[in-house]
Amino acid sequence: MRSAVAVTPVQLPEVLLHVAVVRPVFLWGAPGIGKSSLVREFAESLGLECVTLLGTQLAPEDLIGVPELVNGRSRFAPPESIARDEPYCLFLDELNASSPEVQKAFYSLILDRRIGAYELPEGSVVIGAGNRATDNALARPMASALVNRMVHVHLTASSKDWLAWAGGAGIHPWVLDYLAQRPDHLWSAPPKVEEPFSTPRGWHMLSDALRSYGNDITDDVLAVLAFGTLTASHASMFKAYVKTVRHAYGLEAVLRGDARWPHAPEDRDLLYFLAEAFRARLVKELPADKAHAPANGKVLAHRGKALLVELAELSLEIAQMVIAADEHGNSVLPAWFLVEVTRDLPRLVAARA
Repeated sequence: MRSAVAVTPVQLPEVLLHVAVVRPVFLWGAPGIGKSSLVREFAESLGLECVTLLGTQLAPEDLIGVPELVNGRSRFAPPESIARDEPYCLFLDELNASSPEVQKAFYSLILDRRIGAYELPEGSVVIGAGNRATDNALARPMASALVNRMVHVHLTASSKDWLAWAGGAGIHPWVLDYLAQRPDHLWSAPPKVEEPFSTPRGWHMLSDALRSYGNDITDDVLAVLAFGTLTASHASMFKAYVKTVRHAYGLEAVLRGDARWPHAPEDRDLLYFLAEAFRARLVKELPADKAHAPANGKVLAHRGKALLVELAELSLEIAQMVIAADEHGNSVLPAWFLVEVTRDLPRLVAARA
């Protein structure tokens, strides 16, 4: 299922507060962006116990129960996990990954809030969640009858929301600082092959592992952890970032002239990371109009061209990446700066072409 409209984790509680209390809600989202934890937090905010049922681990009888005799007549006795006296939040996780038979068993529970003779207590809420087929995750088509029984809400990852949460959640400072600089690395689309990819959950797992090892973790172990939880390109960049932290080798030192671009072959990842940070700085601080550029903007432009020359001597490819257009072919650096680069650094521009 696709939607042109999505909500962020910060917006979701208000949506659930107004919708989930009157109608069942199905929460769509990519793996690892926090659907389950958000539902549990919402239930807690209402003072409700959150009872989670995993669709992939259920059989129809786990929902409708087993028959029992009462006064000579048979009836289905719902399972203890569902049949409760007090209101609660029933969370149907991985609902769209369950078998068609299990999905059918959910029909009356979702629409009529009942299974057999048992009715959910007044004040209970029903929330389902699942991944999308486009995320290369386990997902089965939902019958139109089931789709039509719920309000569908699409959740999207938000680096701003996650960083605000992470600041008070004990996330490792290396992870926190890195994502503050590269918020676009918080999440990446699931690959079509079996390999790790970056998600808020993946970064949280990496943080937990780093906390467990401590800051004296070796570079080799750091690489194992990063490449075991993140998209490969993000893992490489994070590893390089940690190297800058450990050796106080930051972009500021390069810009001031206190340090040179890393030269050693084993520091190629560090060079790439610094070049990415250099590009981001130019994009952020170079003014669109040179005529109205403040003094610091002109200084950055002058220093930037000199650093591009030095970088091109080490790696023409990485220097070209600094001034490259975006994925749509649009220039991200000001036109006047690119014109000066064209005039002063023809070899670099030829490589860019």
